[in-house]
Amino acid sequence: MKNILLTGITILLAFVGFSQQRVVADKIIGIVGDKIVLKSEIFIANEDIKRQGGQEQSDCALLDGMLTQKALVLQAQKDSIPVTDEEVEAEIDQRIRYFVQQYGSKEALEQISGRSIYQMREDFRQPIKEQRMAAGMRSKIVDGIKITPTEVREYFDKIPKDSLLFFDSKMQIGQIVVYPKASRDIELLAIEELNGYKKQVEDGSRKFETLESLYSDDPGTKNNGGTYSLNKNDKQWDPVFLSNAFRLKEGQISPVIKSKFGYHIIQMVSRSGDDAIIRHILRIPQITETESNEAIAHLDSIRNKLEAGTLSFGEAVARYSEDDMAKYTAGMILAPDGSNYLEFDNLDKGMVLLLKNANLKPGQYSKPTLYTDERGKKAVRIVYLLSKTEPHKENFRDDYNFIAQRALEEKKNNALQKWFQARISTYYIMIDKDYQHCPNLAKWETRQFATAN
Repeated sequence: MKNILLTGITILLAFVGFSQQRVVADKIIGIVGDKIVLKSEIFIANEDIKRQGGQEQSDCALLDGMLTQKALVLQAQKDSIPVTDEEVEAEIDQRIRYFVQQYGSKEALEQISGRSIYQMREDFRQPIKEQRMAAGMRSKIVDGIKITPTEVREYFDKIPKDSLLFFDSKMQIGQIVVYPKASRDIELLAIEELNGYKKQVEDGSRKFETLESLYSDDPGTKNNGGTYSLNKNDKQWDPVFLSNAFRLKEGQISPVIKSKFGYHIIQMVSRSGDDAIIRHILRIPQITETESNEAIAHLDSIRNKLEAGTLSFGEAVARYSEDDMAKYTAGMILAPDGSNYLEFDNLDKGMVLLLKNANLKPGQYSKPTLYTDERGKKAVRIVYLLSKTEPHKENFRDDYNFIAQRALEEKKNNALQKWFQARISTYYIMIDKDYQHCPNLAKWETRQFATAN
């Protein structure tokens, strides 16, 4: 199913300013109004797609998406679709932090890119603003569009039988998670160890990076010396960790601090305003069998109430779950696409094993099970299997929600097509003659195919 607006990949072109990626002879290949598309943008867009593990797209499809976005931007300007400077700056900050994290430091990023952080910020500004304007205009056109069950049925009946999708087993799964609390003696041991590491770095006998690689319990930083890129206003970080980090001067090491992840020492590597590069060593106090059994007993009593019907799953999540995401998902586990329909590949190995061994039926709860989360912390969970489908060829009864979503997207795309057909004649359009063979560009009915200089 064709999507008239390519999502995100066509304008946010990863490293817009990376000179080594501009290996094609550049020229203007498309114009809509006063907006231009460069040949290099096609190349960089496909490089970005491949970096993210996607399948390379045709130049025709990418150009179509870029022209579409330019037209939406023009209309957004006419309709005064609001995009604030604060929104744009926040997204620029997020992208810069991402790349700094990927390459370890601002200095490394600048060396690899051949551009300063300031120059990269300028490169991002206009593409990000245009993407937000186009998205806002698209939303204005299609957000009010709904679909009825009759329309979903008509859409499904038009699908050729040999084109029906095959679905692997899909599940809706929730969980209630609690973290066993370590004994005070073990917590004091972790604090003592971290104070020892701090002393060794400060007296010059060991390097912070060496100690991190040997002793840190943070699996996310094992290969980069415990380094993170922080922004003072980033809400994703533990507030205790963040506030303590930004109290430090460059080179300084914090006292031992406690966050929701465990105990840390933090070293400030470099700071520029609200941005900083830090290193940390994390120690997670070890959980003994005694604490694990206490948590299992606690969850077992909750499970008894769930099975007796005296407590609903939603109430149990709200009252007892210590999973950070529970308040956003009502305890349900989300798939990478943001839905709560999961395949086995979306689950951690412990969850897969639990489901197979427990042989849960829809509506049933597992016994409390000990596992290790993605941060390396021991936890206990009850798993709730809300629904499950067996592997099957797509059908209207079992897959109505998926079919309805596709039907709705098609209806929105058709509305966009009609919107463009009514307005294309009002735009000045030029497409380079090298692309006039593209069948998907015929709808633009350009007043001219030209050789762009």
